[in-house]
This record gives sequence, C-alpha cells and structure tokens, in this order.
Amino acid sequence: MKEKHLIALDLDGTLLSDQRQILAPTKETIQHLIEAGHVVVIATGRSNKLSIHYYHELGLKTPLINSNGAVIHHPHDKNWGVHHTPLERKLALDIIDANKQLQGKNVLAAVQDTVYLDQYDEHIFDFYQPKKDDPFHVGPVTDLLKDDPTLMLLYPDKDNLQRLTSYLNDLHADIIDHRNWGEPTNIIEVMNNKVNKATAIQQVAKEFGISKERIIAFGDETNDLAMIDYAGVGVAMGNAVDELKTVAKHVTDTNENNGIGQFLADYFQLKITSLQK
Repeated sequence: MKEKHLIALDLDGTLLSDQRQILAPTKETIQHLIEAGHVVVIATGRSNKLSIHYYHELGLKTPLINSNGAVIHHPHDKNWGVHHTPLERKLALDIIDANKQLQGKNVLAAVQDTVYLDQYDEHIFDFYQPKKDDPFHVGPVTDLLKDDPTLMLLYPDKDNLQRLTSYLNDLHADIIDHRNWGEPTNIIEVMNNKVNKATAIQQVAKEFGISKERIIAFGDETNDLAMIDYAGVGVAMGNAVDELKTVAKHVTDTNENNGIGQFLADYFQLKITSLQK
C-alpha cells in the first residue's frame, strides 16, 4: 500500500452527482481506501447540517470541514474541539448596510448551522429545507444577528453589482474574502480571509502527520482554488471551471461519471469492478 494519504473531497459538483447523490462506484472506491488506512475528509462550502448526511453515508470518522474552512469540527470526537473563524459582527452589519444602500435584494447570514435570512425566498428554502425545529430565522438580519457570522451571502441588485464588488475590494480587502457565484444568480459569498479550504486541510493533515505531497484534493469551483493549488495532488473535475483546471495538477472525469472514483482507482492501482467500462 502507498503511504497514508489525506483525501479531501468537495461535495457539490465533485463528490455529488447533479442529483446530489454519491455514485456507488465512487463510494466503493473511497471506502476501500478508508479500510486501507487512508484519511478521507469532506471539505465543503456547506454547513454541518447540509453535509453531515454524506459524512455518515461514507462512514467517516475524521474531522469535517464546513463553510469553506471557516468551521472545522469532529462529529465523533468532542475533545477535538470546534475551530470557528467568523466575520466580525460589526463588519458584517456594515456590509449588509452597503448591500441595502445599493438596492440589494436579500442577504443571508449563517452562524455555523443557524441561518438568518432577511426576506423569504422559495429557492433558498428549497436548498436548506428547514424543518420545524431548525434554527432558521426569517426577518431583518441586522436585528436578528447577535453573533459573529461564519459567512454571509449577498443577493445584489444586478445594476449595482460592480459598485458593491468595488466597495468590498476597496474597504475590506485585507479582512474579508469574497467571491461571486456567477450568472444567473450573482450571489456574493463573504467570509473571513484568514481561512479557506487550503488552511483547513493543512490543519487536518498536520493532526494526522501527513505531508503536503500526500494530500489529494478534488474540486470543481472557485472556492476550491486555494485547496487544489495547495495539495500535492490537486485534481479538478471534468466539469470544473476553467480557472480551477488551470491551477490543478490533474483533471479527471466529471461528477456524473465517477471522476473521483476513476482517479483514485488509477492512482492507487485498485481494481474496482463497478468502475470498469
């Protein structure tokens, strides 16, 4: 067996199919590697609530990286602690006010699994699927938000998108990291610039004594750039954005065609029957 590796998996567009499922051949490959002693972690922009199902489905016993690295915790080991690097509340309120002044349509702030949504939106509800007792609150975020938020999602006015982006760049570039999810939504995600998926997998790798060269990371979007660039073996999905493919050391097949399973089977020289074409 090759030396112990850390295998970091993004979820949406990477581990998950377009139907938000883990395809059976990829799951079989991952579980084979877990049994062989390799360390598999999920590194996602999703919160714990929206990712824990997949964590359990894979049978993981490792730390879980949420909110693009702003939260790292261990679902099976409370002594591991929770590493949370949020935005300052005052800064968050200033940004919310700027979005409002520029006719922003909505804003969402999350404090780990607790969500605050300024105005009801059916599409947002469909994604989060909050149950009756879930900490999901709808109302003026500036009034409801009492803690430092893990991250925020701004829903800007299209005509003022560039002005809002310039505001974030000019006044807060040394404090925050922000990215535009692109058309058609143009949602702007804002978080503390001290952390990202790269800093998170670096911390987890250190805990397990795994060197950078033995980190394999998979992703498909711009929030995976730092992680893919940092990893010794950075892999972009076939469906990844071009910017990520340029940074990645390898490009595998798509999330719909077991790209992760195929790459890992080749890399570790595994014979996974369900991957055979």
